[in-house]
Amino acid sequence: MEKRTNILLQTTIPFVEDDWHIGRFSMLHDHLASITDADGEPQYDVVARNREVNVEGDDVVLSRLDESDFVQLWLFAVDTGGGLSVRDCEGITRFRQRGGGVLSTRDHQDLGISLCSLGGIGAAHYFHSRNPEPDEARRVRDDQDDLDIDYPNYHSGNNGDFQRISAIEPLHDLLLRSSGKPIERFPAHPHEGSVGVPAGDDIARVIATRKSLVTGREFNLIVAFEKSRDRHGNLLGRGIAESSFHHLVDYNWNPDVGCPSFLTDKPGDGYKKNPSDLNDVTEYVTNAARWLSS
Repeated sequence: MEKRTNILLQTTIPFVEDDWHIGRFSMLHDHLASITDADGEPQYDVVARNREVNVEGDDVVLSRLDESDFVQLWLFAVDTGGGLSVRDCEGITRFRQRGGGVLSTRDHQDLGISLCSLGGIGAAHYFHSRNPEPDEARRVRDDQDDLDIDYPNYHSGNNGDFQRISAIEPLHDLLLRSSGKPIERFPAHPHEGSVGVPAGDDIARVIATRKSLVTGREFNLIVAFEKSRDRHGNLLGRGIAESSFHHLVDYNWNPDVGCPSFLTDKPGDGYKKNPSDLNDVTEYVTNAARWLSS
């Protein structure tokens, strides 16, 4: 039996019941843990944890991630600042320098802004207060329903419904169904964040977009980073930057499980009516787990 791949699912906040703690990503955890090889053996050992700091304020795992036996980090930036220390970022950077794969995701405005302190993949995330979208014309509200949320806040649909995404040619392996057809449906969210290819980066590309239901403006959903050599000669692991963690959280796969009290948008019932539509995002998750390690 081949050795299982160790995956870390981690948030950038300590446990708070009424927040996006790691327990709210249980369906993602369970799907990853259910993936088997040709012999029916589990392929992944999946560890899920929230931020936990030492006396210096560093996360006890992320700050030394390169010394661990994890092969992938799926990082859910759900903080509004201070979610990653300098040593955390250094640990993640060293992890990627030794070939570790990283999926990073956030949400609207400044939610997950700690990613700005993370080099490379972090630069693919655009926020309101730091590293804004390069195109100044985009620095305006998209979703108009929640005036407490400022740009970037692209409206792709209601929580609990799916959005129809546009895969960019050439079709990336992440967006290829086992049937050979492209993945078309992703969980929707009324106010997604923003991602793009960092300036001067020639190994990353946008692989999927969506048009806002409010303005009709196209925005980026996923940026994929291929393996590349850094200036020190390290072969960096692959990376993914996503516009919203709502693509992967329990509430958007099944609104009946509930959400933090501060999320007041009325959910849709698209997935409840047609549960099979979730197959696209679970295939994407399966692809991501395989791709990040290859």
